[in-house]
Formats: sequence, C-alpha cells, structure tokens
Amino acid sequence: MDRWIDRFLHYLAVEKGLSPNTLEAYSRDLQGYGSLLRGKGIREVRKISAEAPLAYLKSIRGRGVSARSQARVLSALKGFHKFLLAERAAAENPLRRVRSPRVVPRLPSVMTPGEVEELLRQPDARQPRGVRDRAMLELLYATGLRVSELVHLCVHDLNLEVGYLRTRGKGSKERIVPLGKTAIQALKDYLTGPRLLYPSRPSNPVLFVRRGGKGMTRQGFWKILKGYARAAGIQKRITPHMLRHSFATHLLERGADLRSVQSMLGHEDIATTQVYTHLSREHLKRLHQELHPRG
Repeated sequence: MDRWIDRFLHYLAVEKGLSPNTLEAYSRDLQGYGSLLRGKGIREVRKISAEAPLAYLKSIRGRGVSARSQARVLSALKGFHKFLLAERAAAENPLRRVRSPRVVPRLPSVMTPGEVEELLRQPDARQPRGVRDRAMLELLYATGLRVSELVHLCVHDLNLEVGYLRTRGKGSKERIVPLGKTAIQALKDYLTGPRLLYPSRPSNPVLFVRRGGKGMTRQGFWKILKGYARAAGIQKRITPHMLRHSFATHLLERGADLRSVQSMLGHEDIATTQVYTHLSREHLKRLHQELHPRG
C-alpha cells in the first residue's frame, strides 16, 4: 500500500506540480487512510471496496474538522483511486460518485498594480537573461497564462504582428489569448536577442529556453520569480499563479466583462472566474470609502 501512495505522491509532484504544502497534506491524509486499511486487514489495492474509504471519511468528519479539510481529504482519496485505476492497479474508483462537501471559496491572493510594476522593473535588460526573464514576466501578466502553459509555449504559437498567442490549457483545449503592446515589445526584444544565443533543439522548438537549448521548467521559473520578488521588496509570498490571479482581478477592476476574462483564462465553468468578482467588489468598496464624501 505504501508503495502505491509513494508513487501517487511522486506523480502529483512531478506531473501535476503541486506545492510542497499540498503534498504534505495529501501525504498525511493518505498515510491515515493506509493505517485504516491495514487495520481492516487490506494489504492489496485491488481488495479495497467502497466501504473502506467511506469509513475513513466518516472518521474524519467525527473529529469535527472543517468542511475545507474534509474536501481536501476526499480530493486526496479520489485522486489516489483514480490514479490506481489509470495504472490498472484497481478495477474501479469506489469514490467516483461521492460528492465533496460545500466549501466557501477562498479568495485568491493578488498583487497590487504597484507591486506588479515593481516586479517587472527588476530584470536587467542589459543582460540576455534579464531580457528573457522580462519577456516571461510581461507575458504571464499580460495573458494570465498558467505557468505550465508558459513553459510549453513554442515560437510558432506567437503571432506578434496580429498580437495574440495560441496555448493549450487543461484537457489540451486550445485557446487564443490577446497580447498587449508592452508584452509584444518584450517578446520581440527576446526573440531578436537572447533567444538567438540559445536556440532550442529542432525537435523541441520551445519559446523560453535555458543554456544548452533546454526548455524552461515550472520549478525554474518559480525560482526566478521568487528572486525578483525579493529584489522588489515584496513581502507577501509570490507564486506564478498569483500573476494569473492579478491579471484577472486587475482586468475586472477596470471594467472588463466576466465572459471575456473567462475566455482568456480558459475556464470551462464561469463559476471558477466569478471568484475574482469578489476581489473586484472589495476594490470598489475601498474606492468608495476613500473617495466618496460620506464614505
């Protein structure tokens, strides 16, 4: 059992890029689940019936943990059994019909426009690496791409003359995202300069490359981002996804309609995009309090 749990956690870290904190929480949840299975004499994953995971979920609820924690445990168990099914280690997913408890959505953390501006000023445009890094940062904030989408972009995905790019998001669904003038110029500077110094391999014409022509990785970009955030004096914990959150929130604060933002983010369900309207309303409330005579 432990072997399968370890394989699943490795899959989440390498393939899904989950954060260390999430992986640690999933590990705790699954180790507890493994203990319950051993207590029931279940040693092989093929012998797990629906009764075992449901019993574990019931024990979690009995501890009085929050709905959010219950949802996380269920997500860990569902993902684990889905993984076993995909690996043909099990014949079915016993939790496929179990619904998650209702959880009040947590508002995403965003950067202020001033923080974004300070961050974008950090790359040294006199150095090839700085030109590349500025292009990555400008592109991520200009488009709201996921970092996984950013590092998988190829040169032929760009159309800088028209001002858009093509990307493939979750489920390999393709979408077109517009580019602003600043991002276009940063990309042109990169493509006509540093990109020529480190050409990618013909079989893998990725847009953003490291020395030797290897493509940028999610972990590599995150390390670069954290370095620039420290240099900018930003105190909050900055993640690549925070630039995506900031992109959406800043657009809505300036009057963009929800459907357009949904399309640019590649959200299948508009309810996923609606979380940003809460942040936008908070912005309007602060604006009213600061500027209205009776605010």
